[in-house]
Amino acid sequence: MNKAELINKIADDTGITKTQANAAIDSFVEAVSKTLKNGGKVTLVGFGTFTISKRKARKGRNPQTGAEISIKARKVARFKAGKELAAKL
Repeated sequence: MNKAELINKIADDTGITKTQANAAIDSFVEAVSKTLKNGGKVTLVGFGTFTISKRKARKGRNPQTGAEISIKARKVARFKAGKELAAKL
C-alpha cells in the first residue's frame, strides 16, 4: 500500500475528504519526525513504537571497485511492532 492508497482507505472509512485524510497523514508523519529528531520516542499502544538508535562508524567496501571505505556514524529511525499488531500478522 502506498500513500495514495492509504489516503483513499482513510477517506472511505472515516467519511472525510481525501484532502483532509492527506493533511492528517502529513501531520502524523511530521509529528513523529519532529519527536524523533528531538530524541524522543512515539508509542502507539497496540500498534508499535518509533525510536531512534545510533549506528557506529564502520568500514565498508565499494562493491564496484572493492575499495575499502569508511561509513560515518549516524542516527536511524526504528519501529518495533506492538503485541496486538504482531499477533495480527
